[in-house]
Amino acid sequence: MNALLFAAWVATVPAATSISLDEARAQGRTNTQALVSLLEATRSEQDVRLARSPLLPQLSLNSSAGGALIGRQRIFATVCNEDRSICEQQAVETPSTDRGSFELSLNLTQLIYDRVRWKQLEQSGAVFEAAQGQAREQQDTSELEAINRFFTLYRTQATLQVLEATVRRSEEQLERAQALFEAGRVNRGEELSARVNLGNDRINLLLRQAQLVQDRGLLAVWLARPGSEPLEAQAPESLLQPPPPPPSFEQAIAEARQRRPLLVALQQQVRAASLGQEVARAGYWPRLLAQGSYSRSGPEARPVFATPRLQNTLSGAVVLQWDLFTGLSTDAQVNQARAQVRTAQLNLAQTEREVEAEVQRTLQLLATQIATAQLAAENRETAARSLSLAEERFKAGAGSTLEVRDAQLKLTQSELTLLENRVNVEIARFAMMRAMGTLSPGESK
Repeated sequence: MNALLFAAWVATVPAATSISLDEARAQGRTNTQALVSLLEATRSEQDVRLARSPLLPQLSLNSSAGGALIGRQRIFATVCNEDRSICEQQAVETPSTDRGSFELSLNLTQLIYDRVRWKQLEQSGAVFEAAQGQAREQQDTSELEAINRFFTLYRTQATLQVLEATVRRSEEQLERAQALFEAGRVNRGEELSARVNLGNDRINLLLRQAQLVQDRGLLAVWLARPGSEPLEAQAPESLLQPPPPPPSFEQAIAEARQRRPLLVALQQQVRAASLGQEVARAGYWPRLLAQGSYSRSGPEARPVFATPRLQNTLSGAVVLQWDLFTGLSTDAQVNQARAQVRTAQLNLAQTEREVEAEVQRTLQLLATQIATAQLAAENRETAARSLSLAEERFKAGAGSTLEVRDAQLKLTQSELTLLENRVNVEIARFAMMRAMGTLSPGESK
């Protein structure tokens, strides 16, 4: 009955979508977190354009049409008699008047020299490059997480295969115990023990099926796929080959200093902070710009807009602006920028030390996992020979179900240990590559 229930449950599981390690890595680099980081870099790229815009000619067209109504006014005016022999100041009233106001103008401004603007442009470029480095760092982080989730799913799938093999061995052991009991060569207890062992193995298999569903969902969500999509991890080719030895520490740290996106980003942050100091110091320098204007204005619309030979005014000037004293604000800005430079330098130095420690740790972990996997492979071969010997003894009537069961458990444990350590070798290798900045060389500097 239990076997039928298990088979019925397996039949309800939907067909899985196969996914390779390369596909998981590529999709991991374009998941939500990576895309958000790329958008931040895009915004920084637009900041470069904004910083460049004041250095280009500024051209504006203005046009206006209006008027004014002036009511009766009481003013003092000079009033003379008819022969203009006597003139004196008198208070008089003027009648209300109105007049139009029409204007059309074209203004051109070109910055000739402004050290602040040029340094701000350089600074925005450095900030953009730092944002690009941060985006590549996030892509590496997302890819490594996708790799970890892929191998977690694959490990669960492979564990299910090991447990299924254990169930089959338990079923065969139960059949042998029943046959030997019917032949009168073993007692009833051997058959019952074999039946209990089979039930426990089936329970373990069912519990691992639940873990499979969870691991599938975690990988699918990280790859920005439907969370309910049943993925099936393809066996990576690297697992079928002996793991190569790790590189030397000197080689690994040299690669990390050159290729690690995080270090590249922090180096650009130091450069941006240094340029920020130059921007602050540029406040001591004068600014030079040229201005030109062509305008047409008058009290009536027709001369302004329809008679080109009238109402023309052309003007131009070269303007020098120099802030000789700004209340010591420029000095304060320079000191702030100097502190930011020092902060960026300290962050870079600290991160370099952390990366060095990370590289050393991942190298040691990889070497340890390779050695452990080799030992696990030897243990698995020994456990397989031990199970074969126990089964032969049981068939001959010289052994017991307990001995066979003990050998089965040791084989299952050794197979799971080998699987765990072999997968850990691959995870450790990718973690080392991520620390070195060589996870995806095409994306590195």
